[in-house]
Amino acid sequence: MRAELYVKPLLLLTALGLGSARADAVPPRVLRVCADPNNLPFSDRKERGLENALAELLAKDLGATLRYTWWAQRRGAVRSTLTAGECDVMMGVPTSLESLATTAPYYTSSYVFLSRRSRGLGITSFDDPRLRTLRVGVQLVGDDYANTPPVHALSRRGISDNVRGYSVLGDYGGDVPAAAIVRAVQRGEVDVALVWGPLAGYFAREPSNDLVVALVPDHEASLPMRFAISMGTRRRDEALRSEVDAFITRRQSEIDALLRRYGVPRP
Repeated sequence: MRAELYVKPLLLLTALGLGSARADAVPPRVLRVCADPNNLPFSDRKERGLENALAELLAKDLGATLRYTWWAQRRGAVRSTLTAGECDVMMGVPTSLESLATTAPYYTSSYVFLSRRSRGLGITSFDDPRLRTLRVGVQLVGDDYANTPPVHALSRRGISDNVRGYSVLGDYGGDVPAAAIVRAVQRGEVDVALVWGPLAGYFAREPSNDLVVALVPDHEASLPMRFAISMGTRRRDEALRSEVDAFITRRQSEIDALLRRYGVPRP
């Protein structure tokens, strides 16, 4: 009986103490990341993309639980997600993007020439005369099909009649919407395509896909072909941006390993 009288008050005090501790505890940290649910090789709802892997690494580094805000990366995506307060970090944005605050870049990539390895074309320059006769695929941006830098470079050389455009948005109801241009190369619809490097490299990393990439020379065009890529936060979230900057510095070697695994071409 004496033991019982001793134990029960002790348990009661412990429970009360724990209850007080829970009331005063800091809630677990959550890292809310904006991501496209159908945009491989960058992100998808199954979390198979490069930016999914990067977001997971960032969350672990910050001791936070990762939570996604899924939103198709179409026109107005930044305004509807990050600016609206639905999430806090956006992966894979151009360092020069002015609508948000960007971190230090964690990689730089380039447009590439993509062709079938078995063709042995070996095109590495806009001045290759074969570009005037081969079927050339190019990417077009947005709902209004704006031209990408390679299109301008070809146009300046009078190359247009043999050029076929593919939207970077693609058929969003299908698998890997942006990959239409890659599949066009594989099927022989075009002989060579000018493609944003991370997309082309993702498919070319598998030898069975019979694809090869060559970096587009940045000096051959009036517009840049290489772009630095960062993460983005709201401008007022200076503390978070500083944390992400520190993460990039601290874990750059692991980020580089992810970039290699996903086949990102780097100058």
